[in-house]
Amino acid sequence: MFDTLSDRLSAAFKNLRGKGKLTDADIDATAREIRIALLEADVNLAVVKEFIAAIKERAKGAELSGALNPSQQVIKIVNEEMISILGGETRELRLAKRPPTVIMLAGLQGAGKTTLAGKLAKWLRAKGHSPLLVAADLQRPNAVNQLQVVGQRAGIHVYAPEPGNGVGNPVEVARGSITHATQKLYDTVIVDTAGRLGVDAELMQQAADIKAAVSPDEVLFVVDAMIGQDAVNTAQAFADGVGFDAVVLTKLDGDARGGAALSVARVTGKPIMFGSSGEKLEDFDLFHPDRMASRILGMGDMLTLIEKAEQTFDAEQSAKAAAKITGGKGTGFGLQDFLEQMQAVRKMGPLSKIFGMIPGMGEMKDQINNIDEKEIDRIEAIIYSMTPAERDDVAILNGSRRARIAKGAGVEVADVNQLVNRFVEARKMMNKLANGGMPGLPGLGGMPGAGALPGGPAKKKQGGKKKKGKGVSGNPAKRSGAQAPAPAQSEEQFDPASAFGAGQAGAPQDFDPAALEKAMGEFNLPPEMQKMFEQQKRQPPRN
Repeated sequence: MFDTLSDRLSAAFKNLRGKGKLTDADIDATAREIRIALLEADVNLAVVKEFIAAIKERAKGAELSGALNPSQQVIKIVNEEMISILGGETRELRLAKRPPTVIMLAGLQGAGKTTLAGKLAKWLRAKGHSPLLVAADLQRPNAVNQLQVVGQRAGIHVYAPEPGNGVGNPVEVARGSITHATQKLYDTVIVDTAGRLGVDAELMQQAADIKAAVSPDEVLFVVDAMIGQDAVNTAQAFADGVGFDAVVLTKLDGDARGGAALSVARVTGKPIMFGSSGEKLEDFDLFHPDRMASRILGMGDMLTLIEKAEQTFDAEQSAKAAAKITGGKGTGFGLQDFLEQMQAVRKMGPLSKIFGMIPGMGEMKDQINNIDEKEIDRIEAIIYSMTPAERDDVAILNGSRRARIAKGAGVEVADVNQLVNRFVEARKMMNKLANGGMPGLPGLGGMPGAGALPGGPAKKKQGGKKKKGKGVSGNPAKRSGAQAPAPAQSEEQFDPASAFGAGQAGAPQDFDPAALEKAMGEFNLPPEMQKMFEQQKRQPPRN
C-alpha cells in the first residue's frame, strides 16, 4: 500500500546525499518533495501542512546532530514526525477489571467488520483469553451465517439467537450476549454490528443504542484503508455521532495509496489499535506506529519479523536442525530438515512480505515482488519424491535415482541437479558460519584458526600426499649461490602478533612498554576506551 509513497520519499532523500551541510534551500526543496509525495498518497491536506511545518521547523533548528549527514538528519526527523502522526505509541487493548470485557465493532458496510471480528477473537485466544463472537448484524443478508463460518474457521463460539436477514432486534441480541458470556465464563465479548453504505441517522441511532445496552470497554471503529479521504470523513462522523476509542485499519495489503492510514489518527485524535493485512485469520496484529513509519521509510521492520518467527518456528525443532548443521558425519543437515525449515518460513506469510521486513530491501522491491511462490512448491515436490534415505544423504543420488525423482515430481532432471547442488553449497556455507568461519574471504579459512594469515601456521591437509621436496640443482654455481631455507616455525612457537609486525620477532630491540603507556595517556582517549585500557593493564599476565 505504501510502495509509491516510499519510493517518492526515498527519491527526496537521495537529493541530499553527498552534501556536507544542510542549507535552508535544501530543507525547502526536500520539504516540497515530501509534500508532493504525501498529497499524491491521498493524505489529508491539514495533516500534510502540519507535518511539513514541523519538519521545516526542526530541520532549521539547532537540534541537528553533527554525527549525521544531511540525508540521515532529515530521515530521522521525518521518521519521528511520522510516528507522531500515526499515534505516537502502541495502543494496547483495555481489559475490564471484572470480566467479561466487551468490545464493540462499528463502521460502514464492506469495511470488513465480520472477518475482523474472527481475526480479533483468534488473536485474543492466542493471548490466553476465551472470546465470544456476537452476531448483532441482523440487517445485511447472510451476515449471521458469515460470522458463524468465520467463527468455525477460528474455532470460536458464536452467539446468534436470531437468524438475521432483517429479522430480530440487534440491541436485545447484544444485551443477551453479556448474560450468556457471564454464564458460560467467556472473558471477552466481541459484538459485530451492522453497517451502512454511508453515514445516516438510522445507522448512528442503532450503534448508539447497542453502545448504551452493553456499555463496551472498547468501541473500535473499523475503516477500510483503501477508500481514501472518505475514510477520514466517515471516522469523524462516527466520532461525533457515537464516539469510539480506537481505529482498526483493514486491507493494508491493498494497492491503494494509503493516505487514510496516515490521516485518520491525527484528524480524529484516536489512535490506531489494530491492522489487518490479508484474507487469512492470522493476518492481524497490533498496530505499532514506529514500525509502520520504519516500513514507509524503507528501513524494514525487524521486530515484527522476529515476533512472527517466534510464533511460527518450533524451538526444539530449530535447535535440532542447528545441531545437525554443526554436527559431524552421520548427523548432517539433510533435505528433510531443509524442507521442515522452509515450510516454517512459509507459515510466516508470503516470501515477498517477509523479505520486505528486512532493512535495506527497499531498493530490491521489484525483485522481491517477482518472487515466484510456485518455485517453492516445485522444491517441495522434488523432496517429497525422494526416499527418507535420499533426503538424509544426497550423496547417494546417482543418475537413475535423479531420473526417478524428476519423473515423480513432474520436473526435469536438471531441476533436481540444481536443487541438490545449491543445497550442498548452502549446507557448506551454513556449516562454516555455525562453526565461526567466514566463507567467501580469500586467504582466510575458518575463523578462528585461519591458517592462511601471514606468519600463521599453515593447516595440514588430512589424507593428502606428502609434498615433494625441492631438488638440489646439478649446477655448482647455482648450488653454491642458493640460500639455505629458513627454519620452519612450529605451531607452539608461533606468535600471532608477529603477523602484524608487533610480536616477539617484530618488536624493536629498544622497545619500552612504559613509553607506550605514557604516549597513550597524552592522546586524551575517550572514557570508554581509557577504562578498557586500564582494565587490560590490571589483568595478570598470561602463562
